[in-house]
Amino acid sequence: MLDAGDLDVAAARMREILGQGPVAALTGAGISTDSGIPDYRGPDSPPRKPMTYQQFIGDAAFRRHYWARNHIGWRHVHRTRPNDGHRALADLEALGVLSGIITQNVDTLHERAGSRRVIDLHGRYDRIVCLSCSQVTSRERLAARLTALNPDFTGGVADVETAPDADAVLASTEGFRVADCATCGGTLKPDIVYFGENVPKERVQEGYRLVDGAAALLVAGSSLTVLSGRRFVKRAADQDKPVVILNRGATRADRIATLLVEAGCSPMLRALVGAYTG
Repeated sequence: MLDAGDLDVAAARMREILGQGPVAALTGAGISTDSGIPDYRGPDSPPRKPMTYQQFIGDAAFRRHYWARNHIGWRHVHRTRPNDGHRALADLEALGVLSGIITQNVDTLHERAGSRRVIDLHGRYDRIVCLSCSQVTSRERLAARLTALNPDFTGGVADVETAPDADAVLASTEGFRVADCATCGGTLKPDIVYFGENVPKERVQEGYRLVDGAAALLVAGSSLTVLSGRRFVKRAADQDKPVVILNRGATRADRIATLLVEAGCSPMLRALVGAYTG
């Protein structure tokens, strides 16, 4: 474990291990905390109980509760902006060091920071999919429909706590009206992979191809608690490729990492850019 008290020294060590590239990156919620989006499992994160796929599809009352909270919470994520960690990864891609990003986040901040090859492993908060006809629509369009159905709904709070998936903690969701698919009347769901739901196979395979084509893997801001992200670390390790993990706190892949760096993503990734350009 390298405690990055001196960012330049730590960055030089990371560059030494990662090499000239191509480097694949795997990012988690920790890279977006500096944008004001909380993570699930960071050292200072409050206990959270994310919604499961089974809860969403199995209970109309639960869907009402979810959509009421999301109707408030998604706007917070929509207003967020990329931070220097996102921009640093985009800079590494522009330098030819980084070949692409597999992100476990649904906030679209990598794309907005300028990254060109981004695999949205768990989906995107800004898209909605119908579970019956599979039609995809924008979250902004759904917001207009939900507002029309619930013109006076505020959730009973002025300032809400949000989660990484744009969920929000509200005092009450009584009376909230849910919108069905405008095309077929089916159930609408955010285009997000929930707990208990499988990541689409094509996304997993695309992630494997990115790792297979890289010379090293950089993990930034993920505890690697869930298999959906950890599988790519195992893939790289099985191919004897260097794995550098940048995270605050322990991860479930610490034992197979080549280098562990305990630091915040934004300053450390910016220092890493400096190590490649200095």
